[in-house]
Amino acid sequence: MPRSSGVKRFGGLSKSTTSGPEKVARWTSVVNHLQNIHVHDDPLFPKCEHPERATTDENKWLKSDSITLHKVEKILNNKRVLKEVQKLSHHYQTSSLESFHSLILRFAPKNVVFPFMGMLCRLCLAAMHHNENADREQATTAAGLPVYRLAYPKSRRGECTAKPVKKEPTYMYVGELMRLVFEEVFEDPTPFVEEMNKINIPKDLSTQFDRPSKEEVVARHVSRFGLGAVGSPRTVQPDQGTPGVSGGPHTTG
Repeated sequence: MPRSSGVKRFGGLSKSTTSGPEKVARWTSVVNHLQNIHVHDDPLFPKCEHPERATTDENKWLKSDSITLHKVEKILNNKRVLKEVQKLSHHYQTSSLESFHSLILRFAPKNVVFPFMGMLCRLCLAAMHHNENADREQATTAAGLPVYRLAYPKSRRGECTAKPVKKEPTYMYVGELMRLVFEEVFEDPTPFVEEMNKINIPKDLSTQFDRPSKEEVVARHVSRFGLGAVGSPRTVQPDQGTPGVSGGPHTTG
């Protein structure tokens, strides 16, 4: 079984079934599938759902006594793995959440420190942008054909894949925010200020610790590195008992 088809098989497992035992049955059927066996003993998944194909090259499949198949079977049938497979969600996947997390970096870069309210506002902007553009349709050509782009992911080791190109994002939420500010907030800011004052702003983490004076910090720094005074060069006395370091020639005998 090629690597790409194997990934698709594992990825679609959680979406195609609703019960935990059926997920396990589909998962364990991969061992048979790798041997070109597509009829299984488990009644929950008695047969592979893909169309049957005549295979002329038997080298594409694993032998029942091969070491490779034994290693794969040991991994797939691991008790801990089967326990996790049974819990796979068929409702929600994390791809959308991961997309939102990467979008946050566009509104709130990690290398910039924002106050609490500034960060909260930027998170709200990121959420509005994500909600408006999360379900964008695929772009099409003038002839109505879907548009794709070629990608070379590192995980595929040079194998080229086609990815659909989505339509350009929209920013309708920006116009709605500007309308709200100019037509409502400027006209009567009191209710908006009251709502903002209800937000519980936590204290900075630095407030949990005593902040020493600058002189105290400098004194600790000077004492640590053995400097006589701030800005004075450190002098190192030569070790008179170390051969070849006293400044004079070292002789033996």
